[in-house]
Amino acid sequence: MVDEEGFREFVQARLPRLSRAAYLLAGGHAQAEDLLQAALIKAALHWAKVSAAGDPEAYIRKILYHEHVRTWRRRRFLEHTTDVLPETAGGDETDRAVLRLVLEQALAKLTPKQRAVVVLRYFEDLSEAVTAQVMGTSVGTVKSQTNHALSRLRTLAPELAELVEMEVRS
Repeated sequence: MVDEEGFREFVQARLPRLSRAAYLLAGGHAQAEDLLQAALIKAALHWAKVSAAGDPEAYIRKILYHEHVRTWRRRRFLEHTTDVLPETAGGDETDRAVLRLVLEQALAKLTPKQRAVVVLRYFEDLSEAVTAQVMGTSVGTVKSQTNHALSRLRTLAPELAELVEMEVRS
């Protein structure tokens, strides 16, 4: 028997966090909605087992990560670099909005594994051990992927260096 009410309550309570994680993994609202929907469908089909496991949010985060990688592997986009950066938005935007856009663009240029590590470690605030568990890798892989991702972010968006350094220190 499926506990529909329990599933609905869980989704209602955790939707903002899960949506944010999906958005940061996918890099766009439409892709994030699709990613989250696929993960929630999988979780709903096995909700009795998922809820009995103890931490359904961690289980769904793991589904999100695996769905993200599965989708990426199916589509394999080629990155096209140019000598000229695209124009930035109008001058009336706040510094925070500009920083967010720069971060989104930089995250989009990371590999899926590097993006997942950054999202899980710094936006979801998971430990290295929990991140390794969610990703199904070793703690050493999480550490090396984090190092590579932060290095690449420093190169792709030097203006984020101060933000990245603050995150590394904390």
